[in-house]
Amino acid sequence: MLRSALEITPRNMRQHSYAVPARRPGRLTARWNRLFERWSQGIVRRGIEDYSFGDTPVSRTVAAWRFPNGIEVSDQRIWLDGLPEPFRGFRIVHLSDLHHGLFVPLRDLINAVALANELEPDLVALTGDFVTYSRAYIEPAATILGRLRARHGVFAVLGNHDFRVGADELTRALRRGRIEVLRNRHSILRRGGRAIYLAGVDDLRYGADLSRALHRVPHGAPVVLLSHNPGIIRRAARWGVGLVLSGHTHGGQVNLPLVGSIYGRSPEKLRYKVGWDRLGPTQIYVSRGIGTIILPLRLRCPAEIPHIHLHPHAADKAAARVAD
Repeated sequence: MLRSALEITPRNMRQHSYAVPARRPGRLTARWNRLFERWSQGIVRRGIEDYSFGDTPVSRTVAAWRFPNGIEVSDQRIWLDGLPEPFRGFRIVHLSDLHHGLFVPLRDLINAVALANELEPDLVALTGDFVTYSRAYIEPAATILGRLRARHGVFAVLGNHDFRVGADELTRALRRGRIEVLRNRHSILRRGGRAIYLAGVDDLRYGADLSRALHRVPHGAPVVLLSHNPGIIRRAARWGVGLVLSGHTHGGQVNLPLVGSIYGRSPEKLRYKVGWDRLGPTQIYVSRGIGTIILPLRLRCPAEIPHIHLHPHAADKAAARVAD
């Protein structure tokens, strides 16, 4: 069990460090890690990527040798219109952009899966880019992901890199691991005699079909949409989707002091690129993901596992009735 290896910092800290046994870095690697750590300090303090809700801890961090800043588990409380009362507190663990390949070994996937299972979620949502460059990585990645466990199941959509490597082969491998792959379709989640809809689309550049995914979903029903590319947000808003979970951007992956990420630093340029946002009736959370692409590092942009807590708007509606 991972829990036996955890070392938790004092309770009054807003960020907890979970130490996972790791191989000892060399002297040069240790110097680079210290440098990265200095550059990354203050990122939560300044609020650049703080999208937490409520009074829950902002994050937890798993210290793994591949990621100098660890994996941040960001607790996100999201109020969803029309969410049935039995789904109050429904928890979704969101994994994205694992990118198993040359830069991301199986060790990193194993750490991410172990941490996800430690959270004991109601549902695990996987939003694509499982592998990079070669089909040889498909089966090992799918085997590790097959260890994920959740009360209502594990669901996935594919990303652009998955289509480039082999979408059908990856779909079959994930399904062998009891992961339901939503390719322009939806599934119904039931709890306490009520239901919500979980929809998924293919990557935006490889045949995403939202109308097909939402076919026969009742108008006004609560919908959570999985889409690798957050660019789906405008279509989702036109359809009245309640919540979109996405990845793809890596949060910029490299965030340079003064310069910012490849998306810049201003709130306008970062919209729908990282963290929580909304467009009309539709909320979106864009995860920074786990893996890397092009460069085998993250700088001031730690890997992330969002831990979504869903809540209905019942309290707000009750307050409105009192005001009337």
